[in-house]
Amino acid sequence: MINFTLYVRGMKSSGKMLLLFAVVLVLYFAVVVWMFDPELQESLEQFQQTMPELMSAFGMGQQDHSLTGFVTSYMYGFMMLVFPMVFSILLANRLLAGAVDHGWMAYLLASPNTRIKIALTQGKVLGSGLVILILVSALSGLLFCEWLFPKELELKGFLFINLGVLALQLFIAGFCFFASCLFNETKHSLALGAGIPCLAYLVQMLANIGEEFEALKYGTFFSLYNPERLLAGESSAWWGVAILAAGALVFFVLGVFLFHKRDIPV
Repeated sequence: MINFTLYVRGMKSSGKMLLLFAVVLVLYFAVVVWMFDPELQESLEQFQQTMPELMSAFGMGQQDHSLTGFVTSYMYGFMMLVFPMVFSILLANRLLAGAVDHGWMAYLLASPNTRIKIALTQGKVLGSGLVILILVSALSGLLFCEWLFPKELELKGFLFINLGVLALQLFIAGFCFFASCLFNETKHSLALGAGIPCLAYLVQMLANIGEEFEALKYGTFFSLYNPERLLAGESSAWWGVAILAAGALVFFVLGVFLFHKRDIPV
């Protein structure tokens, strides 16, 4: 159902951006694992006590002092949420809305490929890039942990956390893809595709600050991903992951349908 040539072209064109984001996450993972050193951890705890609201807002209100808990708090509370999200926003906007806005979509539509095949191919480019980004980041984190602190990382919990963040990021990517399929101009695609996820994250930051804003968590899809509960093995946490995965599929399907039906200037 996809055009392999177009898929390869899309992966190659997004390669530099994918590499840039992957390098940043890998380097940040290395720094976070290195910071697990007990002496540095004491300094981090003092900083957290000095500015608890700020740390909590960025999902770094650490409770579990194990290596897995430390990595979960300082890596999966901010970086693994924001960086893949920005990657999806930029790539989704470029693959469809950007192609229409800059004129080269006309060449694709003039080819023997159907609109459905084109949209499915571009969607797979987005999904593949996101999976590669998270997989490379997670594997690098695993290697750093095993190198510096052998056998201290809880592998099962670490796997669960990454499955959860993958479902969350696919949901965001699906929404960005939907926005890119909906509009012909990148400014409109970005306004919706970037605006809603960024607003949702800001709301989540407020919800993390304290009880005063805790009710706001019910207004954002980020609350469906709870790394602490996934790490603890709570079955309720998987309902949120399942909803995110189902939502991702719905948005990708809706995006393909809209791209197939709407008018596209050529």
